[in-house]
Amino acid sequence: MEGEQIGRLLRQAADHAIRYRSELPSRPQRPLHGYADALAAFDGPLPETGEAPGVVVDELAARAEPGLNVTTGARFFGWVIGGSHPVGVAADWMTSAWGQNAGNHHAMPSAAAAETVAARWLLDLLDLPRESSVGFVTGATVANFVCLAAARGAVLRRVGWDVDANGLFGAPSISVLIGDDAHTTVFSALQFLGLGHDRLIRVATDSQGQMEPEDFARRAADVRGPAIVILQAGQINTGGFDRFTELVPIARGVGAWIHVDSAFGAWARACPAFRHFTEGLDACDSWATDGHKWLQTPYDCGYAIVRDSEAHRRAMTIAASYLPTAMEGERDPSHFVPELSRRARGFATWAIIRHLGREGIATMVERHCRVARLIADELRGENAIAVLNDVVLNQVLVRFGADELAERGDELTRATIIRLQRDGVAFAGGAKWRGREVMRISVISWLIDDAAGKATAAAIISAWRGVRETSQD
Repeated sequence: MEGEQIGRLLRQAADHAIRYRSELPSRPQRPLHGYADALAAFDGPLPETGEAPGVVVDELAARAEPGLNVTTGARFFGWVIGGSHPVGVAADWMTSAWGQNAGNHHAMPSAAAAETVAARWLLDLLDLPRESSVGFVTGATVANFVCLAAARGAVLRRVGWDVDANGLFGAPSISVLIGDDAHTTVFSALQFLGLGHDRLIRVATDSQGQMEPEDFARRAADVRGPAIVILQAGQINTGGFDRFTELVPIARGVGAWIHVDSAFGAWARACPAFRHFTEGLDACDSWATDGHKWLQTPYDCGYAIVRDSEAHRRAMTIAASYLPTAMEGERDPSHFVPELSRRARGFATWAIIRHLGREGIATMVERHCRVARLIADELRGENAIAVLNDVVLNQVLVRFGADELAERGDELTRATIIRLQRDGVAFAGGAKWRGREVMRISVISWLIDDAAGKATAAAIISAWRGVRETSQD
């Protein structure tokens, strides 16, 4: 392809993207196609000959768009998914066009430099120890993995075992203390690291999914040898926070490495109105958080933050004779993540922080939490709708048929979720909480404001009334 052809093709793709974004307000807040329809749209035999670039781009848009969920819309509350802010999208487009592999700082200096500065800004925004190192990963799942890999190496090193060299064969046992309502990705990370997702010391949690300090203290008292404690900032269903000021001293008393799964809850530290929920969080050893949630970067983007940068490097560094070494004052991005070939995620992170600034991020977090309370208040006013959580952050947990028997309430809750998604005014998903069906509303897209919150509450109430009327016929 020649330069002029390349330009036309990229503008054509941009036109599709711009049109898609501009049509979002008029689209139902759900996919128009299910998986079977989407599969049929893409399916076909392996092409024997290639097609013209412009035809391929047009076909991709036509086949994909009906099966896209409106995650970047103003009334998407299905999961804790940010809205891919246009500034981040623009930076991400350029990142794709530049084609930089953020594997090392000599070959791709701008990619590495953007990460270095963005990492410093992140530590400042979240007010975490400034000596911490930051790995730019795909999301909180891998961020938890990276942080816990550093933790595993560090706690074993303290008792004379080099896990990076010798693996876990014959290694001293590690005690892992974790709350009953920890996110599933943390259990997966422990599984990937050979620590097992069942071989854990589970700590009781309260009605908000927060670890019970008394039970934690009892279980920690029996710990001997290497230990890792996993706390939580922003429980995925309730938004609740573990009590760091009570739990951290207990964990320190048994010499544990303290990791915090804070995929979205860490961003409460960026907002003065909600920072108090995270008091004591900065006294921990590592933190996993996402960029594609509250920071609104495009997918995929997460951050593994580790106070002990040497432990971080030991767990992640990949060495080879063809790879350059980092000199004094240099930061090699590959020393903090588990892959050499990866996207240059620092560009979009740098651009979003530069655009929003400390004040803009704090204002957005505060607005989203206000909208969550608004939605909860509207729903509480409707007969037989129960809000199950203390709405302390951006999560609202709802159950329908609160005046019915539990099994009947499950049926009505499932039916209300289905009807809401079918109606398409707003999108929220389902979950299980304490063994019962619930609707979970996550307020986190940059587009969401009070008007979107009111429209969503009205749509949920309308769906519930429709289900109730039908069920009584």
